[in-house]
Amino acid sequence: MSIDLQMQIRSNPNLYRYLREYSYWYKKLNRNPLAIKEMEKEMKQRYKLTMEDKVNQISQGIEMIRTLIDVIR
Repeated sequence: MSIDLQMQIRSNPNLYRYLREYSYWYKKLNRNPLAIKEMEKEMKQRYKLTMEDKVNQISQGIEMIRTLIDVIR
């Protein structure tokens, strides 16, 4: 694996953790360094870091606050 790719992975703690948990990516990245984009996408889906997941978390938080306010009234 190239030094540049290693530095890119280590600069992102989530990506580094994902690589350690799913070691089959070592082989994929050694064969095709451009697969880093695919790995990032998979990591975001696995750790729920996509924009859709963030919106869902916010909406759930708002719904919880709304329910709490209704209970207090």
